[in-house]
Amino acid sequence: MAKKKNNLYIIVVGCGRLGSKIAGNLSNLGHSVVVVDKHETSFEHLTQEFTGFSIVGNATEIESLKKAKIDKADMVLAFTNNDNINYMVSQVAKEVYNIPHVVARIYNPDNVPLFKQINVKVIIPMLLAENFFQRTFEDIIGE
Repeated sequence: MAKKKNNLYIIVVGCGRLGSKIAGNLSNLGHSVVVVDKHETSFEHLTQEFTGFSIVGNATEIESLKKAKIDKADMVLAFTNNDNINYMVSQVAKEVYNIPHVVARIYNPDNVPLFKQINVKVIIPMLLAENFFQRTFEDIIGE
């Protein structure tokens, strides 16, 4: 794929199914992508086409984020399977490094206000599934 004119430096924290898929897509679009995960085996989720870097490290430790060059990031995506870790990473990205674009996946919808307070965009799988089901159900019963 052709490189975009506005190449972004993006850090993806968490290399599970979502993190690896998004990292691959962003890499294919020509962005500079660094993936951080505490389990080296998680990087097996990345496709062979992924051209970014992977760092084994605990993103709750500032040294891991420094190794990922968080001070250079245009965007941080906190996609671990733990809301507390995603909040901590988001808070550091926003409040310590002033990263302009931070997105976090959260599992507990009750945590939305915490993330909104620090101006972090959120992805909530449960609500996405609930909304999809509601639309599908309405289509089925004709309402």
